[in-house]
Amino acid sequence: MEKHKTYTVTEAKRRLQRYCAYQERCHKEVVSKLREMRMIPDAIDLIVHNLITEGYLNETRFAQSFARGKFHTKKWGRNRIVRELKLRDISKYNITIALKEISESEYTATFHQLAEKRWEQLKGETAILRKKKKLVDYLLYRGWESSWVWEKANELSQ
Repeated sequence: MEKHKTYTVTEAKRRLQRYCAYQERCHKEVVSKLREMRMIPDAIDLIVHNLITEGYLNETRFAQSFARGKFHTKKWGRNRIVRELKLRDISKYNITIALKEISESEYTATFHQLAEKRWEQLKGETAILRKKKKLVDYLLYRGWESSWVWEKANELSQ
């Protein structure tokens, strides 16, 4: 039989403080981590409350950081960012605040750069419709607005 390490509330709290200090976390990740540590529900509530009051856990800060990071590093569009934040049980209010982290001009410029770069990468594709479909699928998967995607695909395929 496997022996699982048990933690006191103090040990678990200290561990989770390090976990949250290393990188912004959402409540769902923290609760999941505590469950992995086999903490009882009362202890989980106590530790989460403590992490929030001490500033280790802040959902607004997490959402803002997540939106900025995914947009800048992975070039995700708003739809994908919203979808991923909803998966992490982030409130609609915090999602709205997070999306304000991305400037409209930067968002538009990134979209056009990404679409044009991808179009160039597909130059080996001879059938124009297949090339267009690959571009559209690529951009939609990354969460860019479908009206923009189709408009850009039509523009590039002229």
